[in-house]
Amino acid sequence: MTKLAVYCGSAAGRDPAHLAIARELGTIMTARGIDLVYGGGKLGLMGAIADSVLDAGGRVYGVIPSALVSHEVAHLGLTELHEVADMHQRKAKMTQLSDGFLCLAGGIGTFDELFEAWTWNALGYHAKPFCLLNTGGYWDKFMEFCDHVRDEGFMSGARREQLLSADTIDAALDKLESAARAAQDGPVW
Repeated sequence: MTKLAVYCGSAAGRDPAHLAIARELGTIMTARGIDLVYGGGKLGLMGAIADSVLDAGGRVYGVIPSALVSHEVAHLGLTELHEVADMHQRKAKMTQLSDGFLCLAGGIGTFDELFEAWTWNALGYHAKPFCLLNTGGYWDKFMEFCDHVRDEGFMSGARREQLLSADTIDAALDKLESAARAAQDGPVW
């Protein structure tokens, strides 16, 4: 895994631990030789992880819709900033550039990105893994809901198992790298 898409909030959230994790993730990714692919913003967790990777000497590839550039939220100090027409093109470009996906805390934008990556995987458009970084139990209730969806028969057990989660950065990156190797065997139905 050489490029990782990180989905996270454009806000910092109420718990300062989320901001600290975003910064730590950037440092660890760079130390492991993993470039960052993200939404191209300068605010919140997004800006924190980008700055962290850059400060550690890593490369950052941002993908941002034109409307957000005109609202002056684009991070202009990145290795590359790809300006696209809309959110759909943003997610497609991020998928093209990355080897996997990691979700930190975030809101509806983060949920949208996760669900699209998961859906595209289910449809066979890619076989890239995705993982939730479950800092402080942020994703616990979401994972319980996914279990409920599986138990109600709307998701297979294999599909539910694709949604990886980890409580630490190193565990998340290790799971993603392992899953990326396993994905070479083809999609899970």
